[in-house]
Amino acid sequence: MSWYQRTITLEARRRGFHLITRDVVSAMPEIADLSIGQLHVFIKHTSASLTLNENADPDVQVDLESSINAIAPENFPYIHTMEGPDDMPAHVKSSLLGASVTVPVTNGSLALGTWQGIYLAEHRNYANPRQLVLTLQGE
Repeated sequence: MSWYQRTITLEARRRGFHLITRDVVSAMPEIADLSIGQLHVFIKHTSASLTLNENADPDVQVDLESSINAIAPENFPYIHTMEGPDDMPAHVKSSLLGASVTVPVTNGSLALGTWQGIYLAEHRNYANPRQLVLTLQGE
């Protein structure tokens, strides 16, 4: 069994849901060498998150952003407000969606469903670059 790990930095993106499957796959070319395994993707931030969802219709990204904003609105009476009105809702959204995804690897590629992709969910209005730790294991 082989293990690979690397940290990549994604450029700062606007608030919303951003498909990053290609970024992840291109950063871990060893996926192509595995017949079976798994890729774990972890984000090293508390105001952005990762999720799997539909990658075909861009309206999904808009609806995901609208829905998550309705669940954790900026006008809620948060106590933690020292980093701006979008900070605490970003933490809530990150906790709801999660800091990682794990995707099976089958015959040299990610075993995603036909319409699935890996998304960076950016929850801050003015984000910084985001770091991801990619850990691949398999044979």
